[in-house]
Amino acid sequence: MGRIVCRISLLFLISISSFSVLAEKNLSGVWVGNYSEDFPDRLPGPELGDYGGLPLNDAVRLRAQSWSASLIALPEYQCRVHPSDYASSFANIRIWEERDPISEALIAIRIQHFAWQTRRTIWMDGREHPPEYAPHTSMGFSTGEWNGHQLKIKTTHLKEGWLRRNGVTRSDQATVTEYFIRHGDILTWTVIIDDPIYLEEPFIRNRDYIYSIDDQVGSYPCDPVVEMVRAPGYIPHHLPGTNTDMLIYSQRHDIPLEAAMGGPETMYPEYVERIREMPKPSELAE
Repeated sequence: MGRIVCRISLLFLISISSFSVLAEKNLSGVWVGNYSEDFPDRLPGPELGDYGGLPLNDAVRLRAQSWSASLIALPEYQCRVHPSDYASSFANIRIWEERDPISEALIAIRIQHFAWQTRRTIWMDGREHPPEYAPHTSMGFSTGEWNGHQLKIKTTHLKEGWLRRNGVTRSDQATVTEYFIRHGDILTWTVIIDDPIYLEEPFIRNRDYIYSIDDQVGSYPCDPVVEMVRAPGYIPHHLPGTNTDMLIYSQRHDIPLEAAMGGPETMYPEYVERIREMPKPSELAE
């Protein structure tokens, strides 16, 4: 009788362990970006002065208005990699697992982005995040856990990065929460950015990928060159109040400038009623 009970107990433990493993999803493989969502923002890039729907505070808005696109022409900026919370916005990614060779326990999930061939590690072995004074990197320090079929990731220790390629910055004090959710051959990536320095509310972004058996993630060589001779130490910029590029988006689409400048209130549907009360650029020009 005792042996039967022991066998039943052992089978029960095995079954519980199996259910735990089955709750995980295999994300390994090459995933091709699907650009049907937010195409203008992801490939051509957002228009200058388009901050609508972003929960910006005054500090980051001023910084964005001072930004010049010529900055990325500087040799020291040309090969600057995209941070982990932005890199997945375009191009393909490759995901693979690192497991213990004996126990097969999942140690880490690795992600390689085509852009600048960056590679990040998501630790799955329960380790703690480093102390606040630890170095920050473009990939940050990431830990993950399975919530059913969802891979939830927490990332800290990020270097300063950006939310959009039109000067909107993300500080190095941000904490990023991500979710990878697989439905067959579709992978959904959701990122939530909490930035106490530059954002009034969390910023949320979604991206979709399609599984591919034909594509590979190749190398991404980058050699900086001198595109324009400038005075030593010069950094392209706009002084406060002098950047006329801020008017381009507003005037082109006849959107009130206040609405184009973003802020947490511009994230919500009811803001449309407020926009209707604002004078449009075409009306001001009359």
